[in-house]
Amino acid sequence: MASLKELRNRIASVKATQKITKAMQMVAAAKLRRAQMAAEAARPYAERMEAVLANLANALKGLEGEASPLMVGTGKDDVHLLIVCTSERGLCGGFNSSIVRKAREKLLQLKGQGKEVKILCVGKKGYDQLRRQFKSLIVDVIEFRGIKQLSFEHADQVGQKVRAMFDAGEFDVATLFYAEFKSVISQTPIAHQIIPASIPEGEDSGADLEGAIYEYEPEEGEILADLLPLNITTQIFKALLENAASEQGARMSAMDSATRNAGEMIGKLTLNYNRTRQAQITKELIEIISGAEAL
Repeated sequence: MASLKELRNRIASVKATQKITKAMQMVAAAKLRRAQMAAEAARPYAERMEAVLANLANALKGLEGEASPLMVGTGKDDVHLLIVCTSERGLCGGFNSSIVRKAREKLLQLKGQGKEVKILCVGKKGYDQLRRQFKSLIVDVIEFRGIKQLSFEHADQVGQKVRAMFDAGEFDVATLFYAEFKSVISQTPIAHQIIPASIPEGEDSGADLEGAIYEYEPEEGEILADLLPLNITTQIFKALLENAASEQGARMSAMDSATRNAGEMIGKLTLNYNRTRQAQITKELIEIISGAEAL
């Protein structure tokens, strides 16, 4: 049985930890609102961008020879690039693990099909997990540690790296992995193909033109040549913002759970401390009474 001093030290230690987790929960809650607003504001632009590309792609049907490789691909899918976006810091529950798990499942599936796989890590935590098993497949790591607010320039840094690799013929298909923010307790891992551009098909694809016929100036191919590189950066920027909101939501939830667990532990330790103290007092009283009777 632990001594009273050991129990007092443990209670003090858990109380100090509880103060830290409570403070981190409050900080995450403050950051969450701003990150959530940024993520929700970026969604319509990214969705509209895909709708515009879908309309242009429909206009170019039958003219595949004029389409950009970013739209139609290289004609093969032998080499895949997995862009895994995670956070720079931990203490956010299973947020990073869920994204890495999604990427690992895709990687093993592609390996089973005999494809070559390369990994581009955006964020330190994803790299830390993936390097244990797939270090030889990681081509680069891009970190944004110390940056308080992610901007379009940071996404463009990743986008330029991806486009440079594609232009050099280093891969055929690129898939982006991130967590879509649903709520504080729900973040959904997403795998989104960005090269070749993932264009929705069917009647609901693209914006509703209400039967109008558009003439494009300049030609559709020239517009796509400018929009497709921008679309890659836009989708990456959306992923980074969704990740930022998901990270704060997951951290807030994890720290709330840790704070409550610390409270329960303090209660159990205090109860144990009181019982031990009472047993010690009882033992001392018995010794005093026994000594008095002996006299």
